[in-house]
Amino acid sequence: MNDLAPLLTPEGRALLDTVRDTAPADELAVATRLRREHPAELVSAALGQARLRQRAAVKFGAEDAGRMFFTPNGVEQSTRASVATYRAQRLRELGVTSVADLCSGIGGDAIALARAGIRVLAVDHDPLTAAAARANADALGLAGLIEVREADVTDIDTAPYDAVFVDPARRSSKRGRIFDPEAYSPPLSWAIDTALKAPHAALKIAPGIPHETVPAEAEAEWISDGGDVKEAVLWFGTAPGAVRATLLPGPRTLLGRGLADPEVRPVGRYLYEPDGAVIRAHLVAEVAEDLEGGLVDATIAYITSDDLRATPYATAYEITDQLPFSVKKLKALLRERGVGILTVKKRGSAVEPEELRKKVLPKPYGAKSATVFLTRVAGAPTMLVGAPA
Repeated sequence: MNDLAPLLTPEGRALLDTVRDTAPADELAVATRLRREHPAELVSAALGQARLRQRAAVKFGAEDAGRMFFTPNGVEQSTRASVATYRAQRLRELGVTSVADLCSGIGGDAIALARAGIRVLAVDHDPLTAAAARANADALGLAGLIEVREADVTDIDTAPYDAVFVDPARRSSKRGRIFDPEAYSPPLSWAIDTALKAPHAALKIAPGIPHETVPAEAEAEWISDGGDVKEAVLWFGTAPGAVRATLLPGPRTLLGRGLADPEVRPVGRYLYEPDGAVIRAHLVAEVAEDLEGGLVDATIAYITSDDLRATPYATAYEITDQLPFSVKKLKALLRERGVGILTVKKRGSAVEPEELRKKVLPKPYGAKSATVFLTRVAGAPTMLVGAPA
């Protein structure tokens, strides 16, 4: 699919409605039938777009995805709607009324910004991607707030805008995922220079970015949605040097307090598994202090405490058993407890959870469930067995 124009015609839109809910197993039969009345290329494009819309429903919701237009890369790389909405709201609260959205892709962030009442210039150098962004603005009734421009982002004058948002490409068709920020397209250094010239800016980056590469002028935020870490953002014009972890839905935000690493202590009655955004933001110490807990190991992000305390930033488990790593001992324990459903988590262990599950639970021993943590306790390989508290 190199041109969206045929799908935007009355015939193309009618075909999209026809194939909307086509299951993969039925595509061949549907295509054969439709090609009797429509050009083969148009039928293939419509079915391809239907597949992309079905995939995009996870990020955009079925209602929006069913009206939008996508490219394969656009579905893969676009921001989840919940995250884009949160970021747009932050910009709105900063008083931003206009944004230059550089590397806008198919327009996911531009849509969220426009829905927050912010005027957007969406820029992408790829003709098909820009066409998709333009079609999406129109399909969702946001064309009055979103101007789409096909251009090189480095040629854009951002001075007329209150804020800049940059989402550099972090994937390559040849190399796949890119880990070096200077290999982003455009490079992170260019994005930072551009951000420093604007009153406000937000740069979307990979969650695994080393903390030492975060510029002193930036606030760093790690965002998770439903427990899954989605991205990190460098904010300019907010609170330089601040670090935060934000959990969606909510939002719930934990601000760094510059605490030292927690002390290591014996495993207590409860084990807390911090949210991934908390771990990425290096804010485990803040959660441990709030829980009056310590670490099970100096290098492991598991918090332990004798008390059960409510926190949105970690999941609590009640620990019933602590064993040195042993497949034989764990298997015997599960049989004794009548466990039939086993969840295996690991941190600081080379053992693969699925392989261990097959070895220790070749068949259900009963109807009870359990969770086993493969980790280290004070440096020793250990199994902690328990259940959600």
